[in-house]
Amino acid sequence: MSKISTDSYKGVRDFYPRDKFVHDYIVNTLSQTCESFGYEAYDASILDPAELYRTKTNDEIVNDQTYTFEDRGGREVTLRPEMTPTVARMVAARSRELGFPLRWYSMPNCFRYERAQRGRLREFWQLNADIFGVAGIDADVEIIALAHRLMTAFGAKESHFEIRINDRRVFEQIFDEVGIDTGTRKSIMSLLDRRAKIDTFDSELGELAGDKAKKLTQLLDSAATNPLLEDLRSRLATRGITNVVIDTSIVRGFDYYTGMVFEVFDTAKENARSISGGGRYDHLLEMFGVDSIPTVGFATGDVTMRDFLEAHNLLPEYVSPTDLMICVLDKDTTSFANEVAQKLRDQDINVAVNYSYKKAGDQIKLADKKNIPFVACVGAQEIESGKLAVKHLASREEKELSVDEIADHIFTHEL
Repeated sequence: MSKISTDSYKGVRDFYPRDKFVHDYIVNTLSQTCESFGYEAYDASILDPAELYRTKTNDEIVNDQTYTFEDRGGREVTLRPEMTPTVARMVAARSRELGFPLRWYSMPNCFRYERAQRGRLREFWQLNADIFGVAGIDADVEIIALAHRLMTAFGAKESHFEIRINDRRVFEQIFDEVGIDTGTRKSIMSLLDRRAKIDTFDSELGELAGDKAKKLTQLLDSAATNPLLEDLRSRLATRGITNVVIDTSIVRGFDYYTGMVFEVFDTAKENARSISGGGRYDHLLEMFGVDSIPTVGFATGDVTMRDFLEAHNLLPEYVSPTDLMICVLDKDTTSFANEVAQKLRDQDINVAVNYSYKKAGDQIKLADKKNIPFVACVGAQEIESGKLAVKHLASREEKELSVDEIADHIFTHEL
């Protein structure tokens, strides 16, 4: 019988305890920061009808990167590649019942069939935060302020990242001035989104815009002084956010964006990439047959955030969820060890009982390897005295305590 490989599916991750610790730290920090701004959590299934992504999501994602299949009922289903169409569907479904404005966030796992590389995997978790029902610049400012606060909540300084802003309305003004027809605009926007990644931008733009390409390039390069962008940057500065730059190469690839767009970039040379991004999309809900609801939001992925934290030495040190390991020295003391463990669990102490019956030194080494902060050995002497020698492994401090004293001793060390 051939052996089954232990490798995971390409582009996904197995979360061993220390990996899960970091992942939970990222998810919890993102969630707590959103809630500090008054955002409410929501969630949805990873499955959605494939048609949801065909009209408003980036063509490359729909055609090349989605996990799409036909279910047994003959329906075409997609594993969500992003959350925005899903939340738009949810809001549209109950738009008459919900009280606007809405401040919602989620931390869903998403799937894209693309080449696995640094910062990009086929399965990832992605924070989505959106404000529904506010049309003005105040919501744009808040959503960028939230993205900024998410970074500093991890201990990042403004020098560690840069917020790059643009506005799709600026492009529409330029297209109108140059006389670019509606059909060509989408292709030019797609090209602009790839501008920083290709060497053939000028020639490709020439093919699309013809003799209008030169004037178009000039207007695009001068767009950084547009009043829309200057006003946004000024308002962010009044909130103490000073690492903002106007960057007209920021387009965002999704077709549903209608106004301000932005991305947060890592300034570390070894990880010079976008960490998060988003913008305003005021008309997405119309495809569900409801009135337009002005919306602005953004997303940030757990993979890019972990790379950012690693690049700036901001990853947390692993902390075991177990407070105390009880080392059982012989089988006759197992019952007593279990009684002690349960009494401590009733006092909110997390206790692991080691039933290996190995030498005390070997069991203590195992606790140390697992980063468990306290150990206590249980043998005949402990049963007779009713006291345990509780050892703090980091300091090597050891104290003989009654069972009733152990919880307070551990809590005191944790403070």
